[in-house]
Amino acid sequence: MTTVEDAEKLILAQLRDYGTESLPFEQTIGRVLAEAIKADRDLPPFNRVTMDGIAVHYRSIVSGILTFNIKATQAAGDEPAVIAHPDECIEIMTGAVLPVSVDTVIRYEDVEIANGQALVKVQDIKKGQNLHLRGADKKEGDILASIGQMITPAIIGLAASVGKTHLLVKKLPRVVIISSGDELVEVDQTPAPYQIRKSNGYTIKAVLQKQGLQPDLIHIPDDPEITRQQIQHCLQNYDILLLSGGISMGKFDYIPQSLEDSQVEKIFHKVAQRPGKPFWFGVHGNGSLVFAFPGNPVATFMCLHQYFLNWLRATLGLAEQSSVYAVLAKDFQFKPPLQYFLQVKLQSNPQGQLMAWPIEGNGSGDFANLADTDAFLELPLERTDFKAGEVYKVLTY
Repeated sequence: MTTVEDAEKLILAQLRDYGTESLPFEQTIGRVLAEAIKADRDLPPFNRVTMDGIAVHYRSIVSGILTFNIKATQAAGDEPAVIAHPDECIEIMTGAVLPVSVDTVIRYEDVEIANGQALVKVQDIKKGQNLHLRGADKKEGDILASIGQMITPAIIGLAASVGKTHLLVKKLPRVVIISSGDELVEVDQTPAPYQIRKSNGYTIKAVLQKQGLQPDLIHIPDDPEITRQQIQHCLQNYDILLLSGGISMGKFDYIPQSLEDSQVEKIFHKVAQRPGKPFWFGVHGNGSLVFAFPGNPVATFMCLHQYFLNWLRATLGLAEQSSVYAVLAKDFQFKPPLQYFLQVKLQSNPQGQLMAWPIEGNGSGDFANLADTDAFLELPLERTDFKAGEVYKVLTY
C-alpha cells in the first residue's frame, strides 16, 4: 500500500503545461499570470501632493517669509499652476501634480487663510514634505507582478493602472467529474429508502469553481459496457478525470477494470490513510490524468484537497503554500496503522495559538459533519496515541 508521502510525490511527478491564453483583465481574477506586468511609466508618474494645503518654495520659508499671497488654486487633475514671486503660494489639493515652481506643501491645519493670503502658523517645516515623489514606488519598466502569481483584486488594480486591458494567463485543464452507482438519483428527485441523492459531484464542482475551473458533471450507471464507453469518451475529451465512487472491491465496482481496458496506467491504488484508503491514481497515454476517489463524501473531500488541489497549484506554477500547524486541543486515539486525517474545528486561544478540536463524526460517510469543521489534522502513520498540546499539520478547507 502506498504511503501518503509517496502518493504525493507520484502525483506531483505528473505535472502538465496546458499553455496560455489572453483574457480581458477584468475576467482574470483567480487565474495565474503567464506574463509579468510592468510599469508603463514611473509610479507615481509625477510628484504627487499627499495633503490638502498650500504649496510654496522652501527657500521662501528659509528667508523668513510666513505670509503668502494665494496665486491660484489647483485640484487633482488640473494643469500645474505657476508662481513668480517668493511671497506667492498655490492652494493645492491631495493628488494634484506639484508645480515646478514650488517644492514643499504645508497642510491646511498649519496655516490660516483669510483675504487671499495664507499665514504659516508652524515653524517645523521640512523641504519636500507632504509629497510622494515621482518614481518613488516603481520606475518605468519595473515588474509590478511576476509570472506565476495568482491574480488578486490588487493585481487587477495594477493591470488597470498600467493600461493592460488583456492579460496572458495559464490555461486551466479541462476537467470532468464522474459519479457512478445505481443508488444515486438527481438532487431534484425524491429518493427511495434505498437510494441517495447525488451530492459528491456538486461538492467537488463547488471546490473547483473556487479555483476558476468550470468542470462538467456526468453520471455512469452500474453497467460495465457503459462504464467503459464513458471512460474512453472522457479520456479523449478531458485532461483530468475526477471520479467519485466505484473503485473499491465491490461486485459492481467496474471503474478499475474499465480504466485498465482503456489503457490507463495505474500509478497506485490504495493509500495508507483514513479516510480515502481506496484512492486510485493513473495516467493515460495521451497525458490525461485520472484521480479516482472513494465514494464516501468525507474521503472524496479529503483526497480532493490533499492531492488534486496540490497538483493543480503545482502544475500552474504557483508557489507552494506555507504549511499551517495547529495544537491538538484534547487527547485522541486512532488504532489502525494508517495515516489519519482527523476532522477538526479550529479556534485561536488568547495566547495566539491555533487550537484544533476533534470533531469525529460517524466515519467517512458523515458528510454533514463537514459543515461543522474547518480542516483535517494530519496525524502521523507511526502513532496511535495523540496527546493534547502536540502540534500537527493542518489541511484547511
